[in-house]
Amino acid sequence: MNFFRGVMGGQAAGPQPSGAETIQKLCDRVASSTLLEDRRDAVRALKSLSKKYRMEVGTQAMEHLINILQTDRSDSEILGYALDTLYNLICNDEEEEQDESEDAVTPIPASGKHKNVSMPDEAMQKQSDDLGAQFTEQFIQDPEHITLILSLLEEFDFHVRWPGVKLLTALLKNQGVQVQGIILVSPMGVSRLMDLLADSREVIRNDGLLLLQQLTKSNAAIQKIVAFESAFERLLDIITEEGSSDGGIVVEDCLLLLLNLLKNNSSNQNFFKEGSYIQRMKPWFEVGDDNSGWSAQKVTNLHLMLQLVRVMVSPVNSPGASASCQKSMYQCGLLQQLCTILMATGVPADILTETINTVSEVIRGSQVNQDYFASVNAPSNPPRPAIVVLLMSMVNERQPFVLRCAVLYCFQCFLYKNQKGQGEIVATLLPSTIDANSISAGQLLCGGLFSADSLSNWCASVALAHALQDNLTQKEQLLRVQLATSLGKPPVSLLQQCTNILSQGSKVQTRVGLLMLLCTWINNCPIAVTHFLHNQENVPFLTAQISENLGEDERLVQGLCALLLGICIFYNDNSLENYTKDKLKQLIEKRIGKENFVEKLGFITKHELYSRAAQKPQPVFLSPEQMLFDHEFTKLVKELEGVITKAVHKSSEDEKKEEDVKKTLEQHDNIVMRYKDLIREQDAQIQELKEQVGTMTSQSEQMQTTVTQQLSQIQQHKDQYNVIKLKLGKDSQSQANSQADSQVNGLQTEELSQLREDLEELRQQHTLLQTQLSDKDALINTLRSETAEGSAASDNTEMLKELDALRSQVHSQATEIDQMKAERQELLRKAEAVSSEAVSSGDGSLDAAKMAEIESRLAAQTSETERLKEESKSLSKSRVDLDQQLAAATSTAAILQTEKALLQTEVQESKKEQDDLLMLLADQDQKIHSLKQRLKALGEPVDDEDDLDARDQTDDDEEDDDEDED
Repeated sequence: MNFFRGVMGGQAAGPQPSGAETIQKLCDRVASSTLLEDRRDAVRALKSLSKKYRMEVGTQAMEHLINILQTDRSDSEILGYALDTLYNLICNDEEEEQDESEDAVTPIPASGKHKNVSMPDEAMQKQSDDLGAQFTEQFIQDPEHITLILSLLEEFDFHVRWPGVKLLTALLKNQGVQVQGIILVSPMGVSRLMDLLADSREVIRNDGLLLLQQLTKSNAAIQKIVAFESAFERLLDIITEEGSSDGGIVVEDCLLLLLNLLKNNSSNQNFFKEGSYIQRMKPWFEVGDDNSGWSAQKVTNLHLMLQLVRVMVSPVNSPGASASCQKSMYQCGLLQQLCTILMATGVPADILTETINTVSEVIRGSQVNQDYFASVNAPSNPPRPAIVVLLMSMVNERQPFVLRCAVLYCFQCFLYKNQKGQGEIVATLLPSTIDANSISAGQLLCGGLFSADSLSNWCASVALAHALQDNLTQKEQLLRVQLATSLGKPPVSLLQQCTNILSQGSKVQTRVGLLMLLCTWINNCPIAVTHFLHNQENVPFLTAQISENLGEDERLVQGLCALLLGICIFYNDNSLENYTKDKLKQLIEKRIGKENFVEKLGFITKHELYSRAAQKPQPVFLSPEQMLFDHEFTKLVKELEGVITKAVHKSSEDEKKEEDVKKTLEQHDNIVMRYKDLIREQDAQIQELKEQVGTMTSQSEQMQTTVTQQLSQIQQHKDQYNVIKLKLGKDSQSQANSQADSQVNGLQTEELSQLREDLEELRQQHTLLQTQLSDKDALINTLRSETAEGSAASDNTEMLKELDALRSQVHSQATEIDQMKAERQELLRKAEAVSSEAVSSGDGSLDAAKMAEIESRLAAQTSETERLKEESKSLSKSRVDLDQQLAAATSTAAILQTEKALLQTEVQESKKEQDDLLMLLADQDQKIHSLKQRLKALGEPVDDEDDLDARDQTDDDEEDDDEDED
């Protein structure tokens, strides 16, 4: 231990060893000691020497330290010392090394710390960076070392986990791409790092945020994995816990990590939107009435929050994704909250500028958001639209330059693909809508257009050009604008006033802005071209500007003048005789020269600021002098440069040929369009026919089911008819005969004659009733026969016969079709069998005659199959006819059913009459029987029908016996 005391600062006798010798002895001790305490003390000593002797410790001890991490996993203290030592070797930030590293043995003196911080020698810093990169490269040569650090992060011990996080962060700073690749392929590597955000110790959680920031830089794959490990949820929770915009540095780190995850990553942006995380951003932008005294951290946090909103709706994103995010921001009230900050008082200038830029991109290209922004009013007296207030700042030269650029960008985004907004801005310039009592957007733009400030001229020109972008109607409407230049002079048009300012030779920035406005104005608008050429001074001025040999600053103006003159040629309708296309070309050839004209036109795209403005829509300039090009105008130049060059070089004959070709192409296009229309009509007809076929198929299926149901109903009606027929037969045979015995006493002889007369009269009545009864029976039998034999046997039988015939015919045709199908399948099977036999027995064994025979048989079978198909088609047609006949038979059966119901009612009436007659006969029989009994009681002989029947029966029996004996 005396050796360690000497190393750690104790006084020892004799000469002191050098630093390299001491480090060598410590490395030997680490490698050879068997006791854990000795190895721990040696690693602690190496840690204390790792800053002063960084090179020596790194070159001699790195392998031993890595070996300690692999072998001594059970001791957290030695692991922590080893990780701290490696961190000191790899980290390049001297101040961070001395602030964050633990020094458990001998603290670093304050004077040494200040000395390191204040060291101005850049060579020393560069050497330090080189050492860190060198040691990092040495450490990651074996990917297992990174995997080892990741496994150590699973240790919950603070002295292991925290140094491990710092070491991995330093490795990512020095060799980010290589370390990212190793972590990406490591199993559960990213998931282990995401667990750091859930650590209850804030130091580890905060350093874990810094680690994830380095891990997610410029690596879309890792960004996606981190996002799907619930990173958005955890980060937003931390931001809320830390106080949102009022939070500290932790909130800033969370926002920086969110920016890494979302910027230029459409997958994560869509996941963020679909997870409803945009709604959770709204509380961040809630500001109170008193906005004075914002801390620097709050300004930084709010600035990052605004950048996060801009990332979601950036113009570089896909239009669909940006539109979806813009819609969500309006629906959740985020846009309204941003407009509140925009109109609030006391907001710091840089936050106000970034808020204007954020609102610009939230409303860009979204009609709903643009309409809402147009309705926002500033809290002034009287209230003014927010657009007017912003334009007042843009044309005010005392406002900060970045703020004026932000307002211009906001105005451009408000008019982007917003023809309604363009019309409202232009309408404020028209004479019929000008309100003298209020300041309008048009008045502010005109004021800025003719201001003495060149930057205001340029901004107003670009803003007015965006009000005309791709809107032919507003270009024509703006020609009506008249300006009063001074008292006593007639008003001049806005177009003329712009050309007048150009000819006065103002600043380059002013002339560039006016030329961009004029090019946008007359582009694709022949009426505006005619108005421009109608002024006799314009064309000579342009040719003079182009033909002169001016300095570098004037070359851009010459190029824009050439572009303006080229637009006058290309969109010329030849309505002015002095300035037709041919005459303008001749003028260019004589005064300027075609090659010189094209060369001057190319000055625009060769300018150094052109490419910078063409990169993105937002106007970002380092100084007002660099504010020359607009993003949309660069698109226009790119579109027109080649077209104008061709138009200038073309002769009149070429133009005529081109016009002829155009006419021919138009004719061809018309023919093609007619054919396309014809094809569309035919496609529609085919679609309709397909629908009709489908409808008819469904109707056929329904008719088949209906026929089946009607057949079953007919069978039921037949059964019911038979039952009724049987009932009628039984009712006609049932008659009741009742006899009642009565005694007649006390009849006198003188009454006998009266009784006989009554009996005779009753017999006559009985005979009469018998005849009537027989007549009724005959009538009933006639009706029954007419019902059973006449109607049913004629109509119904015919109907049933027709139905049976139709049914049998359909059945026979169906069986015939099935038989034909079976024969066809048999033929196909035979053909396949023959072909398979030919193939199997082939390989040159069959001769040509046999092959010809097989081919003839196949041809015959094919023709037979075609014939069967034709017969099947004819049978299907006949089946349709049978279905129609069956429908007719069904209607006939319905008619017969009604007739049958009428006959049944007549039969019922006849039965009632018969029952009445039977009742009368029964009464007569009763009276006759009583009279006979009275006659018998008086001793008169009476022939009884029962006795006569008995005697007749006896005589019949005797005759039968005699015949048997014979």
